[in-house]
Amino acid sequence: MKQTMEARRVSGLILAGGQGMRMGGQDKGWLELVGAPLVELTLARLRPQLANGELLISANRNLERYAALARALPDAPEFAGCGPLAGLEAGLAACAAPWLVAVPCDLPFLPADLASRLLAPLLRGEASLSAASCAGRQHPACMALSVELLEDLRAYLRAGGRKVREWQARVGALQIDFDDAPEAFRNLNTPDDLAAAEAYASQWRQS
Repeated sequence: MKQTMEARRVSGLILAGGQGMRMGGQDKGWLELVGAPLVELTLARLRPQLANGELLISANRNLERYAALARALPDAPEFAGCGPLAGLEAGLAACAAPWLVAVPCDLPFLPADLASRLLAPLLRGEASLSAASCAGRQHPACMALSVELLEDLRAYLRAGGRKVREWQARVGALQIDFDDAPEAFRNLNTPDDLAAAEAYASQWRQS
């Protein structure tokens, strides 16, 4: 059955609410790569994939600064300290579209077709959530999901659950391979990671 335009509406969520412990407690979204904040680079990659859908940012500090880029959402008080799933809960609660595509703030090399590939099996009715994987490694924070999963996520959090992969498995997540884009999911968790990405970024932006 052909999907209606309403069913194809999608919002985007940037997860920027982490503590950045391996970055010395810095707000990772505002660390710079080739002269630009990571959150701005990630937004620039995600925005064209949403067909004018709303952009949201999950953040727990520097809210005014993030709000200059998109709608900024702190974690709900009930789920404060619950990790990235708290940010996802805030995004689902605010999402006005049937579908949400979520990515971390530190993935500035996202594939240009990330959203369409993650959403494809959902629009076919094969699952309610899909997540990216590459070279045998899962990247659960890169996901597309139905807003109808909000209540299940809240129930999981209220029961003490905190693990992204565990909750995704609980709701029957599909893994979508991105083996053709190995550099897209570079981890930028430490200062060394950021330094290593600088040379690659310079080449990537010129390509």
